[in-house]
Amino acid sequence: MKKISIITFCLLSAVVSFAQHENHQPKVDTNKIAAKPKSPKMVKMEMIGDNHVHIEYGSPSVRGRNIWNGLVAYDQVWSTGAHKATWIDFSKDVMIEGKHLPKGKYGFFTIPNKDKWTLILSKTWDMHLADDYKAENDVIRITVKPKKNKELTEALTYEIIAKNKNNGTIKMTWEYLSIVFDFENM
Repeated sequence: MKKISIITFCLLSAVVSFAQHENHQPKVDTNKIAAKPKSPKMVKMEMIGDNHVHIEYGSPSVRGRNIWNGLVAYDQVWSTGAHKATWIDFSKDVMIEGKHLPKGKYGFFTIPNKDKWTLILSKTWDMHLADDYKAENDVIRITVKPKKNKELTEALTYEIIAKNKNNGTIKMTWEYLSIVFDFENM
């Protein structure tokens, strides 16, 4: 009988001790663990012939917001993504609208407007948004017309599209709008 009392006492002590330990554990907010960034870093890469084209960008979502001339101001330099400036790296020299662009990494900036956009490839690519953008570092500037789309693209997306082994297109789509520019391998 004495053994049963000792065993019972030990078991009860263990249960009480475990219960007290559980009550003192920090509570973990599982919503914070599972939360995804609102503008995740994205990477797009393609081979166009023997040219490896690589784009890195932050991909914000519309989330019911007014994007053009709202979140993204007209007539101001935009990093064409979220957080760090978007950059494009060409492993080979390319031609863009008859302009030679040496292989390398370039910041991709735009100046949006309702009827036309200025697309900019800059020597400076490693910055927060367009905070340190300077026009004197521009390598190429071209003007394109934005294209209205019928379907919503919730998250900003880049595509690198092969036209053939020497020619490609870079396309940015967000909300109901797309911009594109072509390049040719040299």
